[in-house]
Amino acid sequence: MGLLIGARFSEKIRSIVMHALGLSTLLIGFEMALKTDNILFVIGSLALGGIIGELLKVEEGLESLGEFLKRKVKSRSGNFVLGFVTSSLVFCIGPMTVVGSIQDGVSGDASVLYAKSLLDGFASIVFASSLGIGVIFSALTVLIFQGGLTLLGGKLSFLLRPEILDELIATGGLIIVGIGFYLLGIKRIKVGNFLPALAVAVVLALLFK
Repeated sequence: MGLLIGARFSEKIRSIVMHALGLSTLLIGFEMALKTDNILFVIGSLALGGIIGELLKVEEGLESLGEFLKRKVKSRSGNFVLGFVTSSLVFCIGPMTVVGSIQDGVSGDASVLYAKSLLDGFASIVFASSLGIGVIFSALTVLIFQGGLTLLGGKLSFLLRPEILDELIATGGLIIVGIGFYLLGIKRIKVGNFLPALAVAVVLALLFK
């Protein structure tokens, strides 16, 4: 649907839609970031996680995966990789992903995931209208990430403790802010390299809270 809509847009309309996406992403990110009880946890998580991600070259790995998918489907879209990486991160980082997946894994109640899929569905239409066909392949990332959390739901139920979940959400929120800056053309941030910060946030919360 997004591709059909986007094909009717002029370059100016695509640009304004991209700016709308960027501003909306900033709003979502800041709202999540304010969940923290102690900003030092978020700062420490991003700093340590960013170093780990840089050493592991997580961002390059995501981009390489995007390029691989682009070659496989023989796409000529100039925004294929951007659409894939951006939508993958936005759809996988957030409270509904963690809470919904673990709740589904523990009790079989997927109601939160159903609500999230509806929201992601509408968001994907908007993303695809500006970023192209790469967005649809974020479904693979969602399947692997959310599916993994669901399968490990019983072992990861501790993540639902408020003192841990809040710091996890806040750290993820600032990562999403980085995506917003990128979409607005303010600064190219290697957002993928900050993904290990989510695991670091959990460890710090367990150790100190």
